[in-house]
Amino acid sequence: MSSLAAARADNFYYPPEWTPDQGSLNKFHGQHALRERARKIDQGILIIRFEMPYNIWCGGCNSMIAKGVRFNAEKKQVGNYYSTKIWSFSMKSACCKHEIVIQTDPKNCKYVIISGAQQKTEEFDIEDAETFELPADEERGKLADPFYRLEHQEEDLKKKKEAEPVLVRLQRESDARHSDDYALNKALRAKLRSQKKRVAKEEAASRSKGLAIRLLPSTEEDVATAAKVKFSSKFDRNRRDKRALIHAGSIFSESSGYSLPNNKQVDLALKRRKISAAATSKLLVGGFKPSSWSKSAVP
Repeated sequence: MSSLAAARADNFYYPPEWTPDQGSLNKFHGQHALRERARKIDQGILIIRFEMPYNIWCGGCNSMIAKGVRFNAEKKQVGNYYSTKIWSFSMKSACCKHEIVIQTDPKNCKYVIISGAQQKTEEFDIEDAETFELPADEERGKLADPFYRLEHQEEDLKKKKEAEPVLVRLQRESDARHSDDYALNKALRAKLRSQKKRVAKEEAASRSKGLAIRLLPSTEEDVATAAKVKFSSKFDRNRRDKRALIHAGSIFSESSGYSLPNNKQVDLALKRRKISAAATSKLLVGGFKPSSWSKSAVP
């Protein structure tokens, strides 16, 4: 054994307090050999893994449960068919926890749904499926009659002649497709080689653009979608920057504690100088003299 836990799991570990007169390990531990599977063994129920024999419809939520889905089912005997036991399997569907009961039918060699579900009926037309209908039990007995066999033999030959052109065409296409394995392998390898080159070219183009993912080739739909996208113009960008500068500026004097970055302060100081110079020139052109105003103000 690889470890003590594995030995205990396989029930091969004998503890020091065990003695041979105490019986088997299961008797010593007070448990059944099947462990949790036999928790209802006193009621004649054994927990097993049951596999759904065919597609069914759940009776609780009307969902389909496919063939081969496995359940933890409670297996118990409910009767006998001569010397063969009839077993019942009770389980709960995973979709809605609805109880489903299925029994064996030894007489017809199949499973029968007792409650909780309904078998999915899957019928098809033989002609649409392009298959042959197997003879029934009664017809198999009639095949011993030479006249009956001769009559059906003529019908089979007629069907063969009708289906022969289609079969011959399919056989010719199959032979032509698989006649030259080397050419097929060569064409496949050439296709894969061109695909690898295309992928490598797209990855290189994406890396040149600074992207870490591969861009697929553009299509007409991509071009039309990109044409509908409108980006902001230079005027919009400048207006947005000016508004941001105004919102970031202080409404108080420069002596206040709030300060802007150096480049913003320089731009703001230049704009203020230009505005003050323009205002001063307008006042001088209009005839306003600060010296005369000062003299007249003196008594």
